Amino acid sequence: MTSPDDSVLPEHGRSAEELRGLIAEWQSGDIDWKGGRAFSLVYNAADPELEALQHHVADRFLHENALNPFAYPSLRRMEHEVVGVAAELFGTDAKAGTMSSGGTESILLAVYTAREQARDRGVHQPRLVLAQTAHPAFTKAAHYLGVDEVRVPVGADLRADVDAMAGEVDGRTALVVGSSPCYPYGVIDPISDLAALARDAGTLCHVDACLGGWLLPFWREIGEPVPPWNFEVDGVTSISADIHKYGYCFKGASVIMYRDEDMKRRQHFIFDGWPGGLYGSATTAGTRPASPIAAAWATTQHLGHDGYLAKARMVRDATSIFLAGVRGIDGLQISGDPDMSLFEFSSTEGSETTGAIGDVMDDRGWHLDRQQGGLHLMVSPGHLAVADQFVADLAEAVAAHGQSRGVAASYGGVADDAG
Repeated sequence: MTSPDDSVLPEHGRSAEELRGLIAEWQSGDIDWKGGRAFSLVYNAADPELEALQHHVADRFLHENALNPFAYPSLRRMEHEVVGVAAELFGTDAKAGTMSSGGTESILLAVYTAREQARDRGVHQPRLVLAQTAHPAFTKAAHYLGVDEVRVPVGADLRADVDAMAGEVDGRTALVVGSSPCYPYGVIDPISDLAALARDAGTLCHVDACLGGWLLPFWREIGEPVPPWNFEVDGVTSISADIHKYGYCFKGASVIMYRDEDMKRRQHFIFDGWPGGLYGSATTAGTRPASPIAAAWATTQHLGHDGYLAKARMVRDATSIFLAGVRGIDGLQISGDPDMSLFEFSSTEGSETTGAIGDVMDDRGWHLDRQQGGLHLMVSPGHLAVADQFVADLAEAVAAHGQSRGVAASYGGVADDAG
């Protein structure tokens, strides 16, 4: 039992040994991502050498602050090279992007840039137009930035309905959004059509590739079909892509990339109206932790092109086992036709049975994500070693499950005591 005193600053400092033991005890209840039984939050590269390198880099840069890039030339160089890799993968200029702390910040910056561009053309209450499957970070950005948002139902294939979205695009539209792929179903929206819609309306088009950005270029190289989605598509003006997903860096490392440098400069903040001197930042954050920047550089350099291809093959092979396994079990169905390495499945008997199957999988140590329409998998290289066992356990869960315990669908969360 935790005493009340454990939740406040202790009168006397506690030993490092005691705290290490307490942390180990508390962590025993966390999800087992290293064992391949979790399907989100951590992207398990199944690469001990890479993990050891990342620990080394994190330690070396633990106390550095990337607020001032001129104070740490090493970090400035590393960030520049990471953004350069992204520019090569997505088809733009290395000067047209920056790193951020994650997909939410990258999306917020894209929405801010679109808002400012809309204001420059006289739009004072700009709107976002996006599919219902777009990430909640767009809603969050719209909320923070005072932008109106219109979410449009998807088509029968679970992709953005271009005609329906076209009906919502007007002179106030600052940004049209497509996902590559969307989180709920792993399908890629028709980016070429959405970009053309935005271009013809004289507005911007953002591709949320937080999930796909660091996998799709290699997915295509290993022979998987990938529709046009990046800056090769005329009309795409910005892309967000998380390095801490299929780039295999630890949290939090993302990039926000634009078609040209002038667009990127819209997100800069510069202020000199105080006694402290010129203050400037390229992203939302002021103080920026250095370790994710350095680790993103080390990760991309360590894996290289051939390493990312190898990881893509592992993800593809594991995904194939999961998909074939689910499709081979009577009573299960997959939502839509996934384009990448994540998907939702459910019971043909309805949500209660789906929840009951999820309960059995929980009891067997699997941490499936629960969506409003089913159970969700996000496949990493580390899942290849456990895919067959998962399919066997899932078949047993479908064959012998009880009543659903009513576990709610959730993606993120707010702690009960957070207000």
